Amino acid sequence: MLFAASNTNPISPLLARLFGLVLALTALAPLQAGAQSLPPEVDAALARAKVPRDAVTMLVADADGVRPPRLAWRSQAQVNPASIMKLVTTYAALDLLGPAFVWTTPVYVDGPVQGGVLQGNLYIRGQGDPKLVIERLWLLLRRVQGMGIRSIEGDIVLDRSAFEVPDTDPFAFDGEGLRPYNAVPDALLVNFKSVVMTFVPNRATQTAQVTYEPPLAGVAMQATVPLSAGECNDWRTSLGGDFNDPARIGFTGSFPAACGEKEWPVAYSNPRSYAARAIGGLWIEMGGRIKGAVREGQVPAELRPAFELSSPPLAEVIRDINKYSNNVMAQQLFLTLGLQQKRRGSFEAARATVRQWWNDRIGTGEGQPVLDNGSGRSRDERITSAELAKMLQVAWRSPVMPELVSSLPASGVDGTLRKRALRGGGAAHLKTGTLRDAAGVAGYVHAASGRRYVVIAIANHANALAARPAFDALVDWAAQD
Repeated sequence: MLFAASNTNPISPLLARLFGLVLALTALAPLQAGAQSLPPEVDAALARAKVPRDAVTMLVADADGVRPPRLAWRSQAQVNPASIMKLVTTYAALDLLGPAFVWTTPVYVDGPVQGGVLQGNLYIRGQGDPKLVIERLWLLLRRVQGMGIRSIEGDIVLDRSAFEVPDTDPFAFDGEGLRPYNAVPDALLVNFKSVVMTFVPNRATQTAQVTYEPPLAGVAMQATVPLSAGECNDWRTSLGGDFNDPARIGFTGSFPAACGEKEWPVAYSNPRSYAARAIGGLWIEMGGRIKGAVREGQVPAELRPAFELSSPPLAEVIRDINKYSNNVMAQQLFLTLGLQQKRRGSFEAARATVRQWWNDRIGTGEGQPVLDNGSGRSRDERITSAELAKMLQVAWRSPVMPELVSSLPASGVDGTLRKRALRGGGAAHLKTGTLRDAAGVAGYVHAASGRRYVVIAIANHANALAARPAFDALVDWAAQD
């Protein structure tokens, strides 16, 4: 807080909050400055990309928000930010939930354990954990076995009721429904609803061994594929994967021996049944037995958890979200904001939560973000570079600034910027965004002079992907002071 009430001159918390907001908005007022000319190197890169100037928004300003911006080009234009919208979701979450926030997945039993047999059902309640990957699912089931349970006389019941997510066709967004980035959020999101296939060539048998993680109950999985000669180019096409039948994963082609060992993650074709198949398959692989079925249902109100599996802390989760632009993890976090703040795990509640937070923390001016699912995987989300810069400047002064900045890809180091180093010194932590007709970067540039800048560059155009050299030129320009 900017002010604390004293015994001699008390200030109401509401008044202090309003006064602080006025000061913050006054400090950020320079972002409303008019447009300037683009740096020549940026202008030239846009021309080469055939992206017109009026299809981009660019802004460079001090991170502390005191001085007028060095550059404000179409900063009031509402644009689709693509995955840059994850900045809003992750900062709001850090601010509202705290960096140490964790998700829990409680497990229940409704009967006694006798001779290694649970005389009843085992319940698993999903509460939105974005990182219930196969390793952590194994730990959960291992803890079940640690209770002395080797066989379940009843069912394994999966409670997914914490989130209200409409049924969505994973192919609807871009026709790539088998890509893991198109996974739909789920209160019990297991392993991103994906199967990772590993191909290991064996020249002696002229086959490649295929292993699957996780094993899916009731799904026939082809164990080997023939090897072929030639270079390892488009090896996935060469395999001729057939993933449309929920009861079978197979291949009609061959695997080039020159590829060596390769991995291929694929979203399961029937995502609604994925959790049941993955949990059932892993339980059997671990030596467990079940007399009943793995099915959906709700935990009876009278039951209390036998134990809870905790997720990694939020500060660690947002590193995955931002560095690798994980869409479904971002949507899980967005829905969690609604669940925690409004007691409803719906997109509507999440949007209301973030809008309220934005008004309280950033301001109520024009250009506020238009929210959809909080991940940027949307044709409808919008924001202005001026408002996004305000948020980044507020975040720079906040207690959670280190967690937010460290979650962003570092230029030339990791994440989506691993291969994009600055040419002239300095460093940058930037969130990238890419859609069919939208691309950009936004975040912080640490200039060679020691100054820190907020840098935003977003293009909305059919050639947006070709504008990346222009974004890089702007970041380099900012780093040069």
